[in-house]
Amino acid sequence: MAGTNKTPLPPAGKYVQSVRESSKALRQKANITVSTDSIKRLLFSPSFTTTFERLKVAHGMAMPLKFPSVASELNLLSLLSLMNFASGYRVPLHEATGRGAFDSIRAFIFSMYITSSVGTEDDLLSARGMKSITEGKVAELMGVAGKIHAEKPHPTLHAVTVGELGGPIWELVQLITKVLKETGDVLVNGGYYDLGSFVLEALKEGEKVKTKGEGVDPECEVIVERLVKAIPAFQDMGVVEGQPVYCFKKALLTLHAIALRFGSTTTPSIPIPRTDNLPVFSDNVIPSLLIHLGVIDLSTSLPSLGLASLFPEASQAETLDPLLALSPTPLPTKTKTVPKEGPLLTAEQAFALRASAIDACELIVETARNLSDDELLGRDGTDLAWLKKITLPEIDAWLWSVAKDRADYRALERFAERGTVYF
Repeated sequence: MAGTNKTPLPPAGKYVQSVRESSKALRQKANITVSTDSIKRLLFSPSFTTTFERLKVAHGMAMPLKFPSVASELNLLSLLSLMNFASGYRVPLHEATGRGAFDSIRAFIFSMYITSSVGTEDDLLSARGMKSITEGKVAELMGVAGKIHAEKPHPTLHAVTVGELGGPIWELVQLITKVLKETGDVLVNGGYYDLGSFVLEALKEGEKVKTKGEGVDPECEVIVERLVKAIPAFQDMGVVEGQPVYCFKKALLTLHAIALRFGSTTTPSIPIPRTDNLPVFSDNVIPSLLIHLGVIDLSTSLPSLGLASLFPEASQAETLDPLLALSPTPLPTKTKTVPKEGPLLTAEQAFALRASAIDACELIVETARNLSDDELLGRDGTDLAWLKKITLPEIDAWLWSVAKDRADYRALERFAERGTVYF
């Protein structure tokens, strides 16, 4: 059931571990610097200390819908995690729909749900519905049917243009269709009615080792391995400078989204994985923000990767100091400006930055938990003992949320990679 990704899968039972280890190895090989001083500068900054509590639980994956069953909601949540990509098309999506990448995908999944009839041939959320979906239907549900043509000169008539299928929105429609059809095919061949059924089986397999397996949260290893091995769109891995790297952003996010949504009930009706120790769900936002906030330093990076010049203003005092200070102005409630396109990266460059962000967040939590009592007493006498308890998913949530929380953060460039279905 493997896809076209030629990167070797991690050793059995070590999928989550491989995310940490391969990310650290690639960051070090790429000579990307993450210093303890830069981490502490962020941790003690007003930007972090005054907003962390408010923004540490995020991932707006819950949908404002009434579901007929837990299984139905699990399926939709799993599908939303599977389709959580398109960041490389953020600017074209803003231009076409007024929404960013995640909001566009969420609206698309919402449209799939409200136009589907569960248990019928029209159920787009079923495995067969996914397998049979067309580009035209995807464009219609996304509300971009009028945005998938590019004007090109007529081959023989001077000054005449013709519209042909093309452009970035059409490229994205094709990617979304491919992922749905490919995943639907895997599920149909495996005998599953929908993605939720497959995910539930993986959750139950994880539950069996919850108290018996080795290491921290062994159920997560079982579930992530099951998801990644079966479904190509979860195989978020590559080779950079001869070094295999595993990010598995969407597979990890699937687990955490399930834990956030269903884990708070007293008697959850499905097995809930423990996700407080998962690596961060590295996309383009988290690495870009860590660069802008001075935690990730690209100036030392390998010249062959071409990373040092991507964000020329990052880490300069005149730009860094205001970003680490309190937010200068409240964010306007209604802003519809199209964001500025950040640097377009190759797959290798993107993997290098995403891996560095994964390792940087590991180091952030490690540094926070080893702060001395003197350091935990803020300069103004504020007790910062809570820093010792921060978790990786909370760091992930804060970075992702604060990027939208401040006007100056919203204006920061984020890198993009076109043609990927991983983030």
